[in-house]
Amino acid sequence: MNNLFDGLITSKTRIRILLRFFLNSETRSYLRELAKEFNVSSNAVREELNQLTKTNLLISEKKGRLVYYQANKHHPLFAEIKSMVRKVAGIDQVIDNIASRLGELKCAYLIGDYAEGRDTGIIDIFLVGDIDQYQLNDLSRKTERYINRKIRSLVLNEDEFKDLKPKFESWPRVLIWESKGPSRPDQEQR
Repeated sequence: MNNLFDGLITSKTRIRILLRFFLNSETRSYLRELAKEFNVSSNAVREELNQLTKTNLLISEKKGRLVYYQANKHHPLFAEIKSMVRKVAGIDQVIDNIASRLGELKCAYLIGDYAEGRDTGIIDIFLVGDIDQYQLNDLSRKTERYINRKIRSLVLNEDEFKDLKPKFESWPRVLIWESKGPSRPDQEQR
């Protein structure tokens, strides 16, 4: 599977917009920001944004002179499109092949560009728990070959995470996996 969307959607700009907004549904962007990021004309981006807004896949909100766009979480196909985007980006493989086989993993976050909805080819993940570093490196290399993307990981134990928590909260992040235990390390203990 080179790129699932290439066979379904002929507009590269539309694919990039879907990746941008559905990798992290909290992402909001405006026209010129997207045109600059994608290195395409504003008209090309405007056309795709208009089409996706007409189908209600995206919602828009005007703030001052700017119109911000975001994925419509209430669209009936939201979950399916988000799942497809994760498959295209390789996030599902990262979760399946890395996060669930590492030892005592408490949670895993997508951080960096992918957390902001940008498919740059480098997936940054943040792992909290008692992780087997050798196993992580081995699984990362194998998964990278399969998804054709680089994986970078930051691993902290729960105490280290608590110390970093104030800084971590300012980072763009998306929770991609968590243990079924009673609490996540980023939640306050009561």
